[in-house]
Amino acid sequence: MKENFNLCLQLLLEHEGGYVDHPMDPGGATNFGVTRVVYEKYLGRNVTKDEVKAMRADEVADIYKRKYWDKVRGDELPLGLDWCVFDFAVNAGVSRASKNLQKFIGTPIDGVIGSGTLKMIDAYPTSIKGVIEVYTTERSSFYRGLNNYATFGRGWDKRCYATRLSAIDMLAIKREASQVA
Repeated sequence: MKENFNLCLQLLLEHEGGYVDHPMDPGGATNFGVTRVVYEKYLGRNVTKDEVKAMRADEVADIYKRKYWDKVRGDELPLGLDWCVFDFAVNAGVSRASKNLQKFIGTPIDGVIGSGTLKMIDAYPTSIKGVIEVYTTERSSFYRGLNNYATFGRGWDKRCYATRLSAIDMLAIKREASQVA
């Protein structure tokens, strides 16, 4: 079992930025990537836009850990792939991120990463780098099919491929560290 959550959270927050409330974004009022609806579920009550703006960093980290990282089994995914799946889960939902992976590795597509999905990642006929590359290509294809791609697509693609590059960098750092040891 590994712990890469803190690094992935830091990378995620670089993508997500601060408060936004874009009229074309179905998420509505959002801060650090956490939508008003997600924040309300977390707190167990309705919240105002001002409360979304004032969301605390410890709350954001807890939401991302419990509602996204743990749900995609981030600690059990291979290094680099954990980051790709986590980032997509935050951007498009845990189920969508999980299905994106299951679709090409050959497991039943149920939107839940379980032991069968984890085993098939290990059995996939390429390296983890190859899995990351296919995963991000599939992610980009998903975005292209969305109605609001014309508005947000350029940013989604930029994020998708930046995530790919940083995931591959994680693999290189791991490889270098194992060569030194």
